[in-house]
Parts: sequence; structure tokens; C-alpha cells
Amino acid sequence: MRIETRYHLEHPRDEVNAWLERPGALTRLTPPGLATAEDAAEGGTRQGRLVGVRLGPTLLPQPLRPRWLLRHADATAPFDFADQQVRGPWRTWRHEHAVEQSRSGAAVHDRLEVELPRRLERWEPRVGELVRGVLHFRARQLREDLAFHAARAGRRPLTVAIAGSSGLIGSQLAALLRTGGHTVRPLVRRAAAAPGEISWDPQGGRLDPADLEGVDVVVNLGGRSIATRWTAPARAEIRASRLAGTTLLSRTLAGMADGPTALVQASAIGYYGPRRPGEKLVEDSGPGEGFLAEVVRDWEAATTPAREAGLRVALLRTGLVLSDGGGSLLPQLPLFLAGVGGRLTARDAAISWISLDDMVRAYAHVILSSTAAGPLNTVAPGTVTAGEFARALGRVLHRPALLPVPAAGPALLLGCAGADELIRTDQDVSDDRLRRSGFEPAHPELEHALRHLLRQMPAEGEE
Repeated sequence: MRIETRYHLEHPRDEVNAWLERPGALTRLTPPGLATAEDAAEGGTRQGRLVGVRLGPTLLPQPLRPRWLLRHADATAPFDFADQQVRGPWRTWRHEHAVEQSRSGAAVHDRLEVELPRRLERWEPRVGELVRGVLHFRARQLREDLAFHAARAGRRPLTVAIAGSSGLIGSQLAALLRTGGHTVRPLVRRAAAAPGEISWDPQGGRLDPADLEGVDVVVNLGGRSIATRWTAPARAEIRASRLAGTTLLSRTLAGMADGPTALVQASAIGYYGPRRPGEKLVEDSGPGEGFLAEVVRDWEAATTPAREAGLRVALLRTGLVLSDGGGSLLPQLPLFLAGVGGRLTARDAAISWISLDDMVRAYAHVILSSTAAGPLNTVAPGTVTAGEFARALGRVLHRPALLPVPAAGPALLLGCAGADELIRTDQDVSDDRLRRSGFEPAHPELEHALRHLLRQMPAEGEE
């Protein structure tokens, strides 16, 4: 099976090739629900390099994620780069790639030669459609990332320390920054092993200020996932994991005479409480009630020492992050694909969402800004109802969205309290302040965003 695509980029060939050579390029071009690079900090297309990836989302246990090993090989004219399967799911796989200078930018040419295992040959048309979807994802991802960096060209490269760099958002953020020529230094909760790593112990209160010398901005994405059953121990850990790390970072930064100048801190629209029907929620809206609202309020307050010491502190109140690699969308996909998907809460309840890529670019935008500070609602401009969300997802997956998910399902997974605050929500959150800071989302419309992240070919009239 041969699959060949071409697309145009409004960027010079040298600029495109420089992006492709940087660490992080493979991560940015790989849908997170499809595969994960084993050594995400490595980059380059040098001949002979071995690249290992694990197939499937990171939430799966390692034994359920097959390893795919590729080698960068000689390319045949007119191509200038190739990767070839050494070991993996295909009988054969060879991907050749060229970036050619065009009159108004660069033309990207991909050609794949793929042989399926014999027992799967009857599925070749469907596999071909899926591969074309991945190539379309890569084309759009490259175009949007290049546009993001071009809009910020001329700014000096930064050194950014990230707590939580191995998570869904953190891994993509690190890759985006690296493809922009910035240096990323992960904060790790073990002894530093790889170059650039910074060892710290949030629960033990250990972080050497000397390790942060030369860092421009610190990003804190740490904290235990809230997508768990809300037992009393889990609640205590959710709270402690956020407050301990944020307090340690804030106090350490406040005590440095010539340290980082900004702290970019994760937060959440849970600050407003799970249900605020009829309100347009802005950053000055008062806090709501409930466990998450209390945690987020205290979480944000833990940054006070850094702010009082004169650092620029930005608090990104995250909405529902959509990705095929994790979050609340991933467990819905099997239901929809089986034809039994539907809305999770009241039909007219407001859902404030954002695509993973816009979430990551919003973080990078705030990092690179010199003025973005205070709470910033990090959501898409197009709030939708739960009914609209289910119908849009159904259209993208070509499945019905008729049956509401029984309340017992989320309650079984999250407990009654967790389901009440995470699923039965009604929050119409405004992104005006974020956009006034200069951020422009690439995925402002829900169906458009879902088609990209689920690797569906665009609808008629879309790019």
C-alpha cells in the first residue's frame, strides 16, 4: 500500500527543516493517544538513529503498549529523509519525507510504503484511511506550531523549568518549547539522571535554589490526578500534592536574589464551583463551593510569597482539556465507537472546554509573555452545552449520541462526590482575559477541534 501526500507551508524551507531537527518535533507530530516517543528529549534526523515509540495512550499498562522501533535510513530522490521499521506491527514500513522550497514558502512531501500483516490485509482500505488521518494531523500540527513560533520570533530563547513535565500537558509543553529553540529543565522527584534535570522533593520540602540559577521561568503542573475515586485518602493526597509543591516553589523563588522572574502555575475552573447556571464566569467572579473550589482557592493562595517578592505569577484556570491521550474524553471514546455514547450530564449544562494543543500553546504564550499575570481562564471561546458536545462527538466519529450515560457509571468510577463535581458541572467560563493578553486559539470551534485531535479528515469546507 502506497500513501502519498503534499501540503504547503507559508514558511521558508530552512525554517521548517530547523523545526524538524529540534528535540520535541517527534512528540509534537505524534498524536498522544496513538504513541509516545521513548526519548522525547532527543531530536534530529541523522542517518542510523534508532527511534523507539510505545503504541497507545500512556494510561495503558506498559505490557499493553507494543514497542515500535524505527531507524533513520537513506532516502531516495527526491526525498531527503526516511525512516524504516526495524521491529513493529507492520510487515514492512518505510516513510520518506521531503521539504522543498516553493515560491511562497515550503512544500512538504510524504510517501509511505506499508505492508500489513497478512491476516489484516482485508482491512487495508480502513488502515489507509487511518494513516491519512495521521498525516493530516501532522500537517496541521506543523502548520500551527510554526505559526505560533513565527508570531513570537525575535524573542530571546528562555530556559524553563517544568514540574510535571512527564504528564499529558507537560510533555507536550516541553516539546513545543524545545521546537521553538527554548531550553527545558524538568523537575523530577528522584535523583537527577539526564542532563538538565532538577531533583526536588515537594513533600519533604527539598529544593536547592542553586539548581534554579539560570532559569527564566518556572512552570508548575504538578499534582495528583483528580480523575480517581474520591476516597478520604485520595482527597488528602489531591490537596497535599498541590499545596506542598506550589508552596515550596513559591517560597524558594521568593528567597532568590537573582532567580527566575516568573511562576506559571496550573489552576482550574473548579475554582468557581461545579454549577453556576446562568452566569458568565470571569476571573473576578467569586469562588464557588465544594472540595475542588476549596483546593483551587488554597492552591492559588500558595503562590502568594512569589507574587509578594515581585515575580510575575500567572494562574491558568484550566477547563475541560480534550485529548485522545487522557482526560475525560478518552473513556468516552469506546462508548461512542460502540454506538452507545451520549451526554454525561444535563442536556443544557454549559461545558467550558479547550483542546490539548490550545492548552499547551496557552501555557507557552504565558511563559513567553512579559505581562500575562494573575488568574487566566484557559478555555476555548465556544462554550457548548452537554447535548451539543455529545452530538458533535457523535458526528465526528459517525456514531449516534442518543442515550445519556447513566449517572451510576461515573459515580462508580469516581464516587458520588467526585461525579458530582467533575461530571455534573455547569460552568460557562469566559476566555476574554486570555485573548486580550494576545493569545489566539487555533481550535475555537468544538467540532473542528475534535476532528483534529481524533485524526478525522476535515469536513467539507474546512482546511
